[in-house]
Formats: sequence, structure tokens, C-alpha cells
Amino acid sequence: MKLNYKREGEGAPLIIIHGLFGNLDNWQTLGKKFAENFDTILIDQRNHGHSGHSEDFDYDFMALDLIELIEDLKLSHVNVIGHSMGGKTVMRAAQIRPDLFEKIVVVDIGPKGYPMHHDTILEGLHAIDFDKVKSRGQANKVISAYIEDEGVKQFLLKNLYWKEKGVLDWRINLPVITNNMDKIIAQLPSDEVNTPTLFIRGEKSNYIIEDDYTDIFMQFPNSDIETIYNAGHWIHAENPFDFYNLVMDFLKN
Repeated sequence: MKLNYKREGEGAPLIIIHGLFGNLDNWQTLGKKFAENFDTILIDQRNHGHSGHSEDFDYDFMALDLIELIEDLKLSHVNVIGHSMGGKTVMRAAQIRPDLFEKIVVVDIGPKGYPMHHDTILEGLHAIDFDKVKSRGQANKVISAYIEDEGVKQFLLKNLYWKEKGVLDWRINLPVITNNMDKIIAQLPSDEVNTPTLFIRGEKSNYIIEDDYTDIFMQFPNSDIETIYNAGHWIHAENPFDFYNLVMDFLKN
């Protein structure tokens, strides 16, 4: 699938991949900062943002989308930052085509499988009936019955758009995402990846715990794991200063 992307800056290529329910807009601010040093490419994954919708939705498809983009842009020695689902996308792509990648940054996700934990979010998104909800304020009121965290609500509601005058809809392919959640939380294949890789975990997040370290190092023998404090799962939004400095140190050295 041809992915929507935004490109800015000059230098070595750096692709940034958002997570589940996200889009490239989530990375605009940091993307501009990275573009001071890199040819920075923000992408929308399939079924997200302005990229196409498809019934096919798993890490093999998303990894092949990334590889297709790299080949279409005639890039080599590519650096990639992937957050959450985007992190699994780049890990899978590096398993399939390790020759394409220079360095990888995986943000708050491991290659392991995860228990289902998006039930409440999905309930809240499906509760918004666009035959009745005619404003972003009304959508916010509906989803507030399911989700208290203001940051999470605003993150999710960024997926709303005006399909036509007076008619809201989701940019994300909500039915396909819902039906394929088992594939999104699934464990990646066990293929070893020797690309230099930095795993970044949030202090307040439980996506990567110390019990995971041994398995990560076995599958990614040329990797490091760093913790960013005062941050949860959305590290790049909650502590962008420390995140940027840590990533730049890894990519430049």
C-alpha cells in the first residue's frame, strides 16, 4: 500500500511511525526538530490518518508498506523511530529486510504478545453514533463516559473529520482495527535482528518491564534499553526534551 507521508529536512533518512489510533500529526513538533538534522519522513500507517483503508491489517502488511515506501523513495541506511504499534511495525520490517536499516528506535513496546487492554477505548469509540453526534463537543461528551484521561481523549478525537458538511466520521478504519486487535497485540516472530536498536521505555508505563529484558536482548543482541522518567506510554509527548536528546545521542553516535 502507498502510504501518506510528510517529508522535511536534509541529511540521513529518518522515518517516524505512529502507534495505534494515531497518525503522523502526533509527531509534527518533534518531526520538525529532527528535521534540523535528518531527512525526516512522518508516515500514516494503513487504516490510519490519510493512508488507505484495507481489510488486511497485521504486522506483515504494515512492515511491507514501510519497505515499499523506502524502496519507492530510493532510500538506504534508513533510521526509524516507531512508537508502540509502529515499533512493532519496524521490528517486523527489520526481520524481513535487515539490509534497509541503519538504526532503529522502538518506543515503549516489545516484541512480545500483550493481553487485550483496549476494550474501554474501543467501547468509547464505537459509542459515538454519527447519526446523532454532530459536533466535536458532543463526541467528547460521549467518549468521556468511557475515558477520563483528557490527554487520551483528545488523542483519540483527533481522528474525527468532517466527511461532508454536518457529517463527522473517523479517519481510522475502526471496524477493521476492532476485528484485528488480536493481531495487533500478538507476539512477533522470533527472527533475530542485529540492527543497532534502542528500546525506550516510560517510567510510568508497563509495556516494557525488567522481566522482558532477557528476551529482548536475545532477539535483538545489538540493543540497549533506556528508561525516560516522568513519562508513561506516550513518552514523546509527555517528556519530549529527554526523548529527543536520548534519540539524537543514539542516532548520532
